[in-house]
Order: sequence, then C-alpha cells, then structure tokens
Amino acid sequence: MSTIYKTTIGLEVHAELRTKSKMFCGCKNDPHAGEPNAYTCPVCLAHPGSLPVPNEEAIAKVLLFGEAVGATRATYSEFDRKNYFYPDIPKAYQISQYAFPFLTAGELCGVALTRVHLEEDTARSQHDHDGVSLVDFNRAGVPLMELVTEPVIHDAKTAGDFARELQLLLRTLGISDANMEKGEMRVEANISISSTDELGTKVEVKNLNSFRSVEGAIAYEIERQRELLEKGEAVSQETRGWDEVRLKTFSQRSKETAKDYRYFPDPDIPKINTETYEYFSKARLSEILPELPSNKRINYENIGLPSKQIELLISVQAIDIIFAELYAAYATKNPELLKLAANYLTSDVIALLGTDESAQIALKTENFAELMEMVLGGSINSRVAKDLLTELLFKNESPKAVATAKGLMQSSDPAALASLVAEVITENPTVVAEYLAGKETSIQFLIGQAMKKSRGTANPGVLTPLLKEALEASRKV
Repeated sequence: MSTIYKTTIGLEVHAELRTKSKMFCGCKNDPHAGEPNAYTCPVCLAHPGSLPVPNEEAIAKVLLFGEAVGATRATYSEFDRKNYFYPDIPKAYQISQYAFPFLTAGELCGVALTRVHLEEDTARSQHDHDGVSLVDFNRAGVPLMELVTEPVIHDAKTAGDFARELQLLLRTLGISDANMEKGEMRVEANISISSTDELGTKVEVKNLNSFRSVEGAIAYEIERQRELLEKGEAVSQETRGWDEVRLKTFSQRSKETAKDYRYFPDPDIPKINTETYEYFSKARLSEILPELPSNKRINYENIGLPSKQIELLISVQAIDIIFAELYAAYATKNPELLKLAANYLTSDVIALLGTDESAQIALKTENFAELMEMVLGGSINSRVAKDLLTELLFKNESPKAVATAKGLMQSSDPAALASLVAEVITENPTVVAEYLAGKETSIQFLIGQAMKKSRGTANPGVLTPLLKEALEASRKV
C-alpha cells in the first residue's frame, strides 16, 4: 500500500504598488519605462548621507487592502533593515518590515492571511551581456507590498485560484496593476509534504510569474518530494527556481531564516502611528473602498448571469467599470437590459479590446445603455448594434445620433415595409413560385433580400408577417 502524504502550502506574494513616486524618495515610480537608470537619486542609489522618507500614499494603499480583506491593522508600525548583500541591493540591506507589519490576519478566497507588510523593491539585474552583468536601478525603491498566507493550502489549484483572486482584488482597489509578466506581481510558494501530523521540510519556489507557473511548480514539487521520501531520502530545506521550458524546479541555494537577515529597526525612519494621520483613518479608507469582487458575484448571480460570464465581467477592467455602473442604474428597473449588456460586453466588446488589458472604453455608460435600449426597443437590430459598437467603443458619441445620421434606425412602418415586400416579390418570381408550391423555407431567402435592400433596418418582426400576407394574397390571385 502506498503512503498517503499531506501537502501543506503557504504563499508569499509581492506586488508593486501604483504610486507616483518610489517608497522612500521622490523618484518617478515607473520601472518598466524609460532608459535604464533614468529614475534614480542619491536615496535609491544609497549614496552616503542620503535619508529615506516613507511614501504615505503607499502606506494608505496597504491599509486600504487591509479593509478589503478584513485584516487587523497595526496602530504602531516601523520599518526594519533586512541585511544581505546582492548587486541589486546597493545599501547591502533592504528596508522592509519584520516585527511590526501594517496588517495581520484577514482572509481572501477562503485562505487565511498571516501578515501584509510594506518594503522597497530591489533593482533589476540583467545578465549575459557579452559576459557582463548589468543593473538597472529604475525599480530600486519601488513600493512593494508583501502578503504572506497561513500554511492552509493543500493543492496547486487552490494556490492558483488564490493568486488569481488576489490579482483581481489589487486591480479592483486600484493599488497595483499586478501584471505578472512584467514582474509587478510575483508569487513564491512554500511547499512541504508529510505522512504524519508534523509538517514536512519546507521548500520555497521563488519568482513564479504566471498562474500556470504557480500551479505547475507546486504540482511538480509535490511529486518530487514524494519520490524522494518514497526512496527513503531526505528533502532538503532550500530555495528552488522554476524552469519554464523543462517544467521542473531546480536548486538555487539553501533556505535563509530570519536570523540570517539580522533584522533591526531602521534608525533613519520614525515610528508610525496610523491612528494619528487622517489620511490613514478607517473612515476615509471605508469611504473610498470600491465594491469588492465577492459582492459583485453575489449581485450578478441574483440577476441570473452565469458564473463564467460573471468572471469575465469582473476580471476585465474596462468592461468591469462599465457594467458596474450599468448595474447601479438598472438593477431594479431593467434587469433585462443588464443581461443584454452582459452578452455584448463579454462577446463583442472583449473581442474589440483584444489582448490590451489596459484599454479604456470611451463610450460612456449612458451611451452604452442607450444602445442596449435601442436593441430592446426594436430601433436597431443586433447586426447594426455590433457595427455601432465597433465604430463608437472608443468614441464618446450617442449611438442614436450616429444611427439616425447614417440611416440605420430600424423601420417598423407598415406602409414603407409593404412597399419593400412588393419589390422583393416582383424581383424574385422563381423563389415566390417555390414558396407557393409548398417549399415554405423559401421565405427565408425573401426575408434576407428584404433585409439587404433595407440595409438591415427593416424590423423582422413586422416584415415577416407582411411578407407572408402578401405571398398568400398572390396565391389567391
């Protein structure tokens, strides 16, 4: 009988915060733009005598995150020096937090959180330049939020789902773009397996930069450790990387402990009492806290939207904004409009946006609602609505005004449609004869010809009975 092993996983996630300046200086916070080392100063380059000044906006964003996950916020907090030498740390220490993080506890996606603290990001090392390693300090000093979960995850899928929900929440709160491909959100997984109630030896897999990598690395590492234990070998406590090509983890170094970093309070940064700053007050943060994804799911389920469609609506920022505003305006007075809008947003609009996650829709919510009302009211058909979306999605114009100016408004005038029906019958005698001989499906061709002649503006609901009536009249003649 094979041994049953229990998997225990804890995650550490770093997210670059969206602020105008860096964590401890006034340099521009834009590590992915500009020439290398363009956004630097004596503080982020660690020149002697330079002094750090905490970015209050970064602190406020971490505290806002705490409101969203129900964390316990610290009244007293401080920054510490985390000592280690590496080329991308010019001071030979990183300003971080150890004993007194801004947040403890809380919960997200059913996973308990241990702590959330604030620190500065490192510079970026670039290797293999003709055998020379280079360092770009544009990222040095960027505000970095680190979240640590409790070791309560037991499989790769749960870990991946947590990372996805965290990214969604960070974007909803507007505190981080959390683009994993750009390194704005980086996941590290601590994994152990054990056949007893005791935890196994912990292995850390660092710098996972996609959800696929998170799940793949954890699944691989669980199997690697199981094979070692089955052979009677020990699992080494170490830090490992993830090879995206070979889809396997590889050893990097032995795992450091807190003692190795020799933490101590940074003497250059005053202690922080979050209760003394109005900018950090719970009242202010509660006022600016947006509706959370968990609440949106409940609201959208209540109007009958399927779960897959809901996930699309809340995960694509551009359509999330417009549908949330539509929901606020129409949830009680016109849920059918919301269902129609959800269909257009999760099909046509997403297709028009393509892969650009940061695309901004120019068509205002009131104009999008007008377009949906035109479809529901029969003023235009779905084909015209799709064409209008293509033209107006990145313009702030009235769909009704554009449709009227281009003659695209759907016609329901019986007199005008009767004239159109007469033309189609006259121009297609063979098809009319087929219909009168009993081939009733021939009427679809005639309807299509009428719609073509009207440039799609004829109302099919009025056109079809008029056409049938005219055909039956011709039979009697």
